[in-house]
Amino acid sequence: MNSTIIALAGKGGVGKTSISAMIVKILAQKYPDKRVLAIDADPAIGLATALGVEPKMTLDDIRTDIINHVENGDTKTAMELVSESRYKIFEAIVEKDGFAFLAIGRPESQGCYCRINQYLKSVIEMVSSQFDYVVIDGEAGIEQINRRVMEKVTHLLLVSDASRKGIEVIKTIDDVADETVNADRVGCILNRIEDPSLVENVKLGRIELLGVIPSDKNILSYDAQAKNFMGLPENTVALEGVTKALEKFDII
Repeated sequence: MNSTIIALAGKGGVGKTSISAMIVKILAQKYPDKRVLAIDADPAIGLATALGVEPKMTLDDIRTDIINHVENGDTKTAMELVSESRYKIFEAIVEKDGFAFLAIGRPESQGCYCRINQYLKSVIEMVSSQFDYVVIDGEAGIEQINRRVMEKVTHLLLVSDASRKGIEVIKTIDDVADETVNADRVGCILNRIEDPSLVENVKLGRIELLGVIPSDKNILSYDAQAKNFMGLPENTVALEGVTKALEKFDII
């Protein structure tokens, strides 16, 4: 299956999770016959809340189980766990109405377990191949781009507000992604823009601007009340803006 894999990246606090949730909603509604997977790659697991999911197991739970056996010298059991992790991954996937959900979990603990992490990364790629669309809500900053966690995505969606810091972060991510991400397309959404005239002063360089999303009372309300974004009203301004951005990004 040729999956469309969309990864969202940017600095913290710019609304990546809200936009990720809206993308899942849009894809699930527009393509009810397609398989959509939402991957929460942020340790805070905010996407789970935004989509009304309560994950019982994360990829980090599986990884930690393997590491604990290694540290205790039980290497045979550890290798069996690595082999079994393919099956455990599917146990960690939560099936919801219109989409499936998988949480990466907490940040890695200290120590180098590169082979195990590389294996789990390959498992993620394997799981992604079972879905038509994969939406990854990335960790804030550049670390996951640096570590090639997002290496196989087809669309890298950078999210920023109008702040200088936010713009500099996505420009840095774009530069690093040149060597670490094999995306077919890279684009940007400017989010929570109170004054559209501010966009005129934003210098994105080579990054394609896909859309400008204003602050939206529906989004603020859903965020504040931890409500499921799948229930957002269809006339939500931000939802309409994200839909247009996806059209421009050739995703829908």
